[in-house]
Amino acid sequence: MDVVTVQDLARHLQNPADSVQLVDVREPHELEIAQLPGFTNLPLSAYEEWSQKIQVILEPDQEIWVLCHHGMRSARMCQWLMSQGYTQVKNITGGIHAYSAEIDRKIPVY
Repeated sequence: MDVVTVQDLARHLQNPADSVQLVDVREPHELEIAQLPGFTNLPLSAYEEWSQKIQVILEPDQEIWVLCHHGMRSARMCQWLMSQGYTQVKNITGGIHAYSAEIDRKIPVY
């Protein structure tokens, strides 16, 4: 599985002109604490609600970057997306925790 760093993510958020799809698999209560703009929320606990329509939610021909708290749930989501035929899937290493620690300390840590 390919990965991107939080530094890559920060650059993308500053210049989001390219066609990267951003997915956050954290739970709604986690988003209330800390979130980044431009992400589609697909919480893993709601898998039954969104999994059957994933082809409508995410473009198969565009790159997808997946975020969670530390990088474990996003890695599982990346594996699942690849099993569904998505080929340009990348895990954001360290998750939002690393983004807060390394990029923007105003993002709350939890």
